[in-house]
Amino acid sequence: MDTGLFIALLNPTIALALGAAFLVLWFYQRHRPYLAVLALSYCASAPGFLFQYFTLPIGVVLTKLVSNICFTIAACCLSGAIIARYGRKVPGVGIAVLAGGGLAAFAWFLFVTPDLTWRILAMNFGFGGLSLLVAAELRPVRNNGPTEKILFVLSLLSSVNFFVRTLVVVIAHGPFASYDGFYGSSYWTTALLSHALLSLLIALCLFTAAALDVMKALKTETHTDPLSGLLNRRGFEERAAMLLQHCAMAKFPVALVLADLDHFKALNDVHGHAAGDRAIADFAAKLRSATGARGAAGRIGGEEFAVLLPLTDLAAARLFAEAVRTLYSAGGVDGLPAGTKVTASFGVAARSGDETLEPLLRRADEALYKAKKNGRDGVRVSYERPETMFVPEPLRAS
Repeated sequence: MDTGLFIALLNPTIALALGAAFLVLWFYQRHRPYLAVLALSYCASAPGFLFQYFTLPIGVVLTKLVSNICFTIAACCLSGAIIARYGRKVPGVGIAVLAGGGLAAFAWFLFVTPDLTWRILAMNFGFGGLSLLVAAELRPVRNNGPTEKILFVLSLLSSVNFFVRTLVVVIAHGPFASYDGFYGSSYWTTALLSHALLSLLIALCLFTAAALDVMKALKTETHTDPLSGLLNRRGFEERAAMLLQHCAMAKFPVALVLADLDHFKALNDVHGHAAGDRAIADFAAKLRSATGARGAAGRIGGEEFAVLLPLTDLAAARLFAEAVRTLYSAGGVDGLPAGTKVTASFGVAARSGDETLEPLLRRADEALYKAKKNGRDGVRVSYERPETMFVPEPLRAS
């Protein structure tokens, strides 16, 4: 096979393979539309490269226009998909201005003032601007994980490739008067090879990010209680252990709140298990809202809940429990008959020294038992008192 033809077919083959791979990923993860956009991006770049080497029946000039339209669509989709993947708002106006400006300049130097060198500069500078835009959007999240950091670096490298490489080659071997011998030039060879390398690296990074998304989702499923939406016992214990360790290192106070729905068995017996599920879901929603992102909230038993609160002493934790108790007992539960009152009891304990989760849970549970015993719908606290030792006074000479 001719070397030039082999190089010309290299990028379309890679692009179609990557596009198909992202499309398959999207079929299994329909809730992540950025994967479909990535598939469109890579698939659109394939005809762009093909139409650079092969001429359509519409003529050379229009074929080049179609080719660069494909490149522009691919670049816009890739930029938007990467930005959307990391939860950033896609800057549609910025992408449109950079991509549209580059394509408009290309069309000007194609139809109005034909000049191959300026066409090359127009398209490469437009794509370089898109690469810098992606890097700017990734900058705030670049330290969130390895894929963010790698994609940030790759975006910068892409901008260098489009700006610096293009200028260096054009200055060294340009200007280019026509397409005669263009596809054997150093510009075209370096463009194809650099694009193939960067495309593979970006795709591998995005595949890794998609795999991490799946792993994170699986971990969330194994650590989340489906009814309440809170952490299950396993998830709560792991999260709580981590928070306790961090607070111990920083010497921050930590408190634990245990809650148990009152007369829950009677509620199930009278109104059915569906009503009990609604009561659990309603209480969990109020507990989640009160906890926010500062602590760990979990459903650790049938109708028993736990909240670990960093940076919280015993008094603050008691106020937290009283607030949740008042909020829950004051309102009704959707789906239950009017006038049906559901309450909860709370036990509160603050960490003493380097106390681990198990003894902290035990003390909070003891406080919860006292709240149940004393009439329910209340809050009791566990006061940790240091053990005292009897030290006899020294004998004094009389």
